[in-house]
Amino acid sequence: MVQREVKKKTSVYGTVAVLSAIILVSMVYVYGTIPIIFPPTETPLPDGLKQFSSSEEIVNFLKTNSGGITQYGGGPLDTRFFTSENIAPTTQDQGSYGLESSTNDYSKTNIQVEGVDEADTVKTDGSYLYVATTPQNNYLYYKEDSSTIENSVYIIDANPDSCKVLSKITLGNNTQPAGLFLSQDGNRLVVLASKYQFYTYNIERTDVAMLLPYNSEVNTYINVYDVSNKVNPLLVRNLTVSGSYFNSRMIGDYLYTVISQPASIYNEVVTLPVIYDNNKSDTASPRSIYYSESQDSWFTFTSFYALDIMNDNHNPTNLTVMMGGASAMYVSESNIYVTYPNWSNDSGQYTAIYSIGINGLDLSPKAEGSVPGNTINQYSMDEFNNYFRIATNWFSETQISNVYILDSYLKIVGRLEGLAPNENLHSVRFMDDKCYLVTFKSTDPLFVIDLSQPEAPEVLGELKIPGYSDYLHPYDQTHLIGVGKDTVETDDPNFAWYQGVKIALFDVGNVNQPIQLATHVIGDRGTDSLTLNDHKAFLFDKAKGMLVIPINLAIVTETERQQYGASAYGEMVWQGVYVFSVSLDGGFTLKGKITHIDISLLDEQNYLKDDFDYYTTQNNWITRSLYIGNTLYTVSNTQVKLNTLTDLTEISVVDLT
Repeated sequence: MVQREVKKKTSVYGTVAVLSAIILVSMVYVYGTIPIIFPPTETPLPDGLKQFSSSEEIVNFLKTNSGGITQYGGGPLDTRFFTSENIAPTTQDQGSYGLESSTNDYSKTNIQVEGVDEADTVKTDGSYLYVATTPQNNYLYYKEDSSTIENSVYIIDANPDSCKVLSKITLGNNTQPAGLFLSQDGNRLVVLASKYQFYTYNIERTDVAMLLPYNSEVNTYINVYDVSNKVNPLLVRNLTVSGSYFNSRMIGDYLYTVISQPASIYNEVVTLPVIYDNNKSDTASPRSIYYSESQDSWFTFTSFYALDIMNDNHNPTNLTVMMGGASAMYVSESNIYVTYPNWSNDSGQYTAIYSIGINGLDLSPKAEGSVPGNTINQYSMDEFNNYFRIATNWFSETQISNVYILDSYLKIVGRLEGLAPNENLHSVRFMDDKCYLVTFKSTDPLFVIDLSQPEAPEVLGELKIPGYSDYLHPYDQTHLIGVGKDTVETDDPNFAWYQGVKIALFDVGNVNQPIQLATHVIGDRGTDSLTLNDHKAFLFDKAKGMLVIPINLAIVTETERQQYGASAYGEMVWQGVYVFSVSLDGGFTLKGKITHIDISLLDEQNYLKDDFDYYTTQNNWITRSLYIGNTLYTVSNTQVKLNTLTDLTEISVVDLT
């Protein structure tokens, strides 16, 4: 018997808020005493991609396939770009799945796929640092005077003996940097940024924050600078694209950027994507927009742009697909995979997948498909030997985790379903023909899954331990580092209290019996790390035996611990990075801590004297770490600090305010 329950759900996926009804469909099977609700064998697959013939056809499609919803201007709010006109400079890698390498003796952005770079707020070529800053005012009852901190990009001489700011690119009040790329020769810098212009009703301002009906104009900048002269960066290419920045990658010197724009109807007219290339504009033709016969409560124009950043005369190429709100993206050297969540009255929740072929400036729609359940992030996906692998969480009366293997046409050829009933999917890591998957309810099962036979994936081993990992990183071919939370079990088998941040080292060499080699727990309940949801904040180098992660530290007093036990929530007392030595034999050894918080605000324990200062110092929070040679660089919105790698002795500080 099939039961359906309709619930209202509001979620933000990437840069698009998807407002949709969740149709929960359950097919119940009972093994022992545990009810397992499996997703359907057949999932709704959109028809083949088509192209529109006119704007009128697009309007009619939206009215028919989005439940009759008509959008009037504006669109979903993307809070990442809420802070701050003209962009002008002013003078002043790893293994195929993330194994680190020290061959150049400087660290690079922690990426997922070898050879496929990801945008980041900090880039280096080993001689210079490129740092993007954005003022942070994220707390409801606090507004900091951050007038000295701007949306900017700094070029910094990284030499420890002469480290200083060489030049600064100021982006403007409403233009927030989304990420940076550096060309292979280090002479071209790409700055990706989004600018929001809001048009609201004229009302008297009050001290009370309110959400109002609004219209907005959202543009994404793709700016290329010639930085061969570090003191005087020169803007050589400006692409302005309508819509919000979603994601990007760079392969060699070819930049691939994905922009999302609401498919809005106003006065029976649909607003199509527009690109401005050095002041020349071009509006997308309806005949160039791909779509499939699918339904969604919120359609967007998702546009893919390819640009050779070394050639100023080549026009960018682009391709647009009308789809639901994009949620995650995985990129191999030959394909871009974009997913979005959707719910069908017939088959329940599923993840729709589009693949776009990439080869230099060539972009081509290749396939579309879908799998049951929802993904959690880009690490839920992987391409290997022409197969696309994806892990999902299926929610119904019972939630389960699943792994699917799809061919190059995005048709399911293998599936492993029903993992960890009633547990949340927390992290996934694909490594060659293995998948490592972490779920959690009250303990942390780490599954080792064999994918060597795409048609018949199977669980090889499982490890159950307290806590869970939100991020998994390869230490080497047979060992993993996990970063997540420690937990304390309760009398309720379905519940546990999470505690401090936990790092763990796993041995998966024996695939049938994975073991935990070492752990280290940081802080008490309330302690957090940016690494848990941003893999680029994670710095690891096996050759140097070094691990660096940012920590927001919470401490529970003994009185509170005795009174409330494991449920006691700590007071936020510190932010900075923890630096560890790590090895298979020694596990994790804390070498030291680095903070950018003014020492005058700290007590003898190096904790904040006033807990309110935790919120007033958010622009001093370290978000990135990197090394060049024997120097560790930590980066916040206010400074770059240099310390020796050997004993963390402070070398110097570069002010960014």
